[in-house]
Amino acid sequence: MTQDHSALLARIDELAAMPETMMSELIRHGLQELIEAELSAAIGAGRYERAEGRTTHRNGHRNKTITTAAGDIEVKIPKLREGSFFPQLLERRRRIDQALHAVVMEAYVHGASTRNVDNLVKALGGETGISKSEVSRICGDLDKQVTAFRERRLAHVEFPYVFLDATYCKVRVGAHVVSRAMVVAIGVTMDGTREVLGTSVGDSESFEYWNEFLQSLRARGLSGVHVVISDAHAGLKAAIGRQFTGAAWQRCRVHFMRNVAAKVSAKHMPPVLAAIKTIFAHTEADAVASQWDSVTDMLDKQFPAVADMMRAAKADVLAFSEFPKTHWQKIWSNNPIERLNKEIKRRADVVEIFPNDAAFLRLATAVVMEQHDEWQVGRRYLSETSMTELRKVIKAKQHAEAKALAATEPTD
Repeated sequence: MTQDHSALLARIDELAAMPETMMSELIRHGLQELIEAELSAAIGAGRYERAEGRTTHRNGHRNKTITTAAGDIEVKIPKLREGSFFPQLLERRRRIDQALHAVVMEAYVHGASTRNVDNLVKALGGETGISKSEVSRICGDLDKQVTAFRERRLAHVEFPYVFLDATYCKVRVGAHVVSRAMVVAIGVTMDGTREVLGTSVGDSESFEYWNEFLQSLRARGLSGVHVVISDAHAGLKAAIGRQFTGAAWQRCRVHFMRNVAAKVSAKHMPPVLAAIKTIFAHTEADAVASQWDSVTDMLDKQFPAVADMMRAAKADVLAFSEFPKTHWQKIWSNNPIERLNKEIKRRADVVEIFPNDAAFLRLATAVVMEQHDEWQVGRRYLSETSMTELRKVIKAKQHAEAKALAATEPTD
C-alpha cells in the first residue's frame, strides 16, 4: 500500500487539477488500494510477487459501481484463477437490506416516496437517481429468492407446533392507500428447531384468505401438526379447524389477556389480570385447570362478562397443559411470531407506504428469511430431551384415540 514521497506528491498534483471530482477520486483510489491489500493478504502474495505460500494467482479484474455519498464510483474487483474473491470492505448487503433498498428505490422511481424515503435515498447515495431498469433488476433477483423460499417443500420433517399471526402495513392500490395483511407461519420441527413455513399478503384475515394460505402449506408438505397457536380471530380459527383436523388449538395467552383487559375499566384491570396470571404459575395440569375454575368463580360476582369469557375459553387457553411441561412457556402464546412481526414493522416504518403488494411481500419475506437462516445455525428452540417427551405424549394420545375408536366399532 505504500508509495514513495514523489509518487504521493504527483498524485496530489493530479487531484488538485480536478477539484470537482477530487472527493470521489480520493474515495475510489483509497478503496482500490484497500481491495488490493486485502487480496494480497488472502492469497499470500502481492501483485507480481513470488512467494512460496501463495494459494492462487490473479486473473484480471471486473468492474463494479459503488454508490456513495460522493456519487457513483467504479472500482475493480480482482478475479482469481481458482476460487473467488469479494472484499469484506464491500461486503454484499444482507438480503434484508437489499429488499429495503429495492422497496425504497421502487417507491422513489414511481413517485410515491415520502419525506423519509427521500432522506433514505440520499443517505444511500442515490441523489443522482436510479434507473427503472436497475430497480427491475434488483427486484427481479430478490423475487427469485423470495419465490423459491415461499414455494419450497416442507415434507422433510414433521412440525408438531405451528404458530400463525398477521401484521398490517399501508400499501398503495391504484389511487388509494389501504391496509394489507401480511400473514406469517412458523413451525417447530420434531428436532426442536424453528422454521418459517410461509408468508402471504392479502386483503384481510378472512376465513377464505387464511384457508387458502393454510391449504398451500399443506400442499407443500406440512404434516404432523398437533398444536396450532394463534389469536382468536374467527376466520383464522375456522380455517385451522378445516385444514388441521384433529390438532389442538392453543389460544394465545397474551391475546386472551388483552381481550379480558378490554372488558374491565382501567382501575380494575391490574387486579383482574393479576388474578388470571396466578393460573399459569402452577406446574401441574390438574392444578392449572382447578385454579382457572377458582379464578372464574371469584370474578363472577363483580365481573360477570370476564367470567363468561373464561368459561368459554378454558379448553382453548389451557390446551398447552396436555403437552410436556418444559414446553408450556414456549407454546402458550404467540410471542415468537410477535417478535418477528415487530421486526417487519420496524423495517416497514422506513417505507411508510409500499408502492404495491409485491414490494410489501418482498421486504417482509426478506425479513423472515434472515430470521429463518439464523434459526438454522442457532440453538434449538426446544431441547432434544424435551422433544423425546413430546413423542411420548403424542404416542399416548394416538393410542388413546385408537382405543376409543375401537370401542365405538360394532362387534359381530
